[in-house]
Amino acid sequence: DANESKLDLDIDWPGVFKHAQSVSKTNPFWNELSGSNPFVHDIAASNRNENNKRLSILKEKPHWFSKISSNRDSLDSSGDELDIDCLLRKTSARRSGRSKSVSDFLDIVDNQRFNPHKTVPQKTTASDMTWLQNDREAYKMAWLSHRQLTRSCLDLEAMSHSPGWAQTQATDIHVVCKLNHEGGSVQLPDSDINIHVPVGHVLPGEFQEVGLKAILNPPLSCNNELSSTVSPLIELTLSNLNTSEGIFLEVKVAAKVKSDPLSQVMCDIVCFFSLNKEGPFKKLENCYIYQDTIQVKLTDLSHVMYAVIAMQASKIQPPATNVWDYVHRTVSVGIYGPKYIHPSFTAVFTVFGHNYIPGKLTICDIKKGGKSMPPVVFQLWGKHTFLLEKPQDLNISLISCDPDFQVKMEDQSKNIKKEELKTGEMVRQQFLFSMLGCREMHFFVFLVQIKILKSSQITQFHVTTPDPAPKLSGIINRPKHLQNRKEIKSAPWLLIPTIKYPKFQDKTLSVNTYGVALKTVLRQNKIDYLLEYFKGDTIALLGEDKVKAIGQTKIKEWYVGVLRRKIGLVHCKNIKVISKEQAMDTADSELTTRNLVEQIALPFKKLTYIYSVVLSTVSESVYDWRALAEVLGYSHMSLDDFNEAHIDKESERVAHVVKKMKQDCHANKKKRLFLYELIVALLKIDCQGLVARLTQDTIILTSAVKLGKSWRELAEKLARLTKQQIEAYEVPHHGKNGAVALEMMWKPAYDFLYTWAAHYGDGYRDVLQDLQSALDKMKNPVTKQWRELTGALILVNCMEVLRASAFSKMEEE
Repeated sequence: DANESKLDLDIDWPGVFKHAQSVSKTNPFWNELSGSNPFVHDIAASNRNENNKRLSILKEKPHWFSKISSNRDSLDSSGDELDIDCLLRKTSARRSGRSKSVSDFLDIVDNQRFNPHKTVPQKTTASDMTWLQNDREAYKMAWLSHRQLTRSCLDLEAMSHSPGWAQTQATDIHVVCKLNHEGGSVQLPDSDINIHVPVGHVLPGEFQEVGLKAILNPPLSCNNELSSTVSPLIELTLSNLNTSEGIFLEVKVAAKVKSDPLSQVMCDIVCFFSLNKEGPFKKLENCYIYQDTIQVKLTDLSHVMYAVIAMQASKIQPPATNVWDYVHRTVSVGIYGPKYIHPSFTAVFTVFGHNYIPGKLTICDIKKGGKSMPPVVFQLWGKHTFLLEKPQDLNISLISCDPDFQVKMEDQSKNIKKEELKTGEMVRQQFLFSMLGCREMHFFVFLVQIKILKSSQITQFHVTTPDPAPKLSGIINRPKHLQNRKEIKSAPWLLIPTIKYPKFQDKTLSVNTYGVALKTVLRQNKIDYLLEYFKGDTIALLGEDKVKAIGQTKIKEWYVGVLRRKIGLVHCKNIKVISKEQAMDTADSELTTRNLVEQIALPFKKLTYIYSVVLSTVSESVYDWRALAEVLGYSHMSLDDFNEAHIDKESERVAHVVKKMKQDCHANKKKRLFLYELIVALLKIDCQGLVARLTQDTIILTSAVKLGKSWRELAEKLARLTKQQIEAYEVPHHGKNGAVALEMMWKPAYDFLYTWAAHYGDGYRDVLQDLQSALDKMKNPVTKQWRELTGALILVNCMEVLRASAFSKMEEE
């Protein structure tokens, strides 16, 4: 790397550490230290080899600038494309540098397994490092700070025994933005913490670098009987103090004052400010408060400043005992764990005194085999918020919903004292999971229960673990001299599996079961996906599984049948089931495999979807771009049609094909529908698992949009949620008026349905059927008009007969 070479040459590293050789002679632990510390190892090696004039001590650059981009995805629907904020996936920027942590290493493995992520290069200049050249103490502190946050974890042999403990990377969440005299806004990623810089803050031609950082544990001095913090400690840095205007800090907090007159008089939201992290803090007067958001004008500017938002009471008047009695306080909890699960791993339950829940958390007190482990970085697996009127003792339980996993007996239930909540600091409890027997590793769902010990109130939510770690055996078993390398300069070579997709055959369906109609059924008001027939008609039945769905007024059991080239449901009580040999005339019930695929995909013409999610899901799961291009009608496409950026990975070629089809459909909206044509194509290359996943995802999203505020009734029927639990789903989506806007009500509905469906694992049929039954039983069922869920049930029930008829077994063999 040219920048790194320049950096190495600009700093005289052997001069900075010229006394290292004498240290090695007097320090009896030098050999062991250099063996475990890659930085010291390089120094020791340089002293043994005088010809090694170029030496990089810093394995990674310690100064990073975070760039925030606000991307919006479209929720595409059949008739139009809705521009709604993306709620699913957020891609994180990968770190550049000559050394990679094991998390990066495993990400490289993921990329080789068709994950279509793109790296965002980070840049720094050699001038950033020149101040270290003549200041050994400054360099030492920079190195120690960086070492604490980012350990080198490249001992692959050790990683093969317990890869979960080698997943570390820098977790300091901060953002730095450079603004000119026109001003602007800076937001801390994944938070409601903003800095607004007005126009004219600095002179024309000058710049202001604004840094924003959240320190999770607020100052203890601001948490007492009269005061309680409701935000993290915010560190604000400015590069230019030659200013003519102040700046504004805006924070959405985790509490609001109760509406009764006494609380309104006794308590208020305030901002404490200091030029030092430890204080003392003073109360700022120029604050503007609206609902749960506070905006503060900062005029006493410094290069480094600290602010924290708190609830403060003028005094405590009985029966109140502390400031909590005057406010509605929301408590946020996060479940953290390793990036990949393993046969034995630890999940960490964390309570925050504010509503900022970081995506990564450094855990310093992990123990394994009775020994303390070095600090590790855990990922956020799930989060939840609930109302807690006052500090109370809590009981926390984690319960595995999968029989293949269990929580260690002594870890199944733990308590958190109310005194710990009063401090405002993070409170953590660890739960050790382990796999039973020698089964194959897989993700699973577990239940988190939070009980208030002195009442019957229970809050619970489900969390889905990440996938197991990718198979690393091909890398772990490399020669010993390669395992001991301290630096990975290129991605490991992996064998890419070759998958041959079967050839779709357009031929008549092979049907073994028929039904004879016992009565005539003709409807004045036609109902989608329900067959009409005359008495004596012979109907081909596509399997013997029954579907439960609402008819005209009642919920009934149905078979999936074919009559006069149309697929639909027939009431079980209206037909007599017969064998193929007993059927007399089957001409009206014949259907080709091509017609079957085109009809069972019809629901996707009216389902809502998120294009970016569909694109990434398909590109991750299809391993032959030519096979997909052929069934989409792009058989003429060759590698020459791809841009330079699309020729490296198969996943990117697949994505390019999908994008091409999306563009063509968009150009001809009246005749072509993107999702429908994509599903038809995937069925024709026998990607039934992928189709099932897309079916479940789009049905859940469309159901959430259709339900709106009626999701509350559904939540009571499906999961017996209490009003408090329903409120907890809605709190993250409250608008400025403290409630969820009607047009945004699909968001808590989606959060609930996604969490509920995760409990089923791979049981997509059960998810669709149970959702259909629950929607049918509502007071005003949306399924009376919206029948696409019924169509999706027909789709999943026809997959077996499609595979049996459309794909030759001889060819598969």
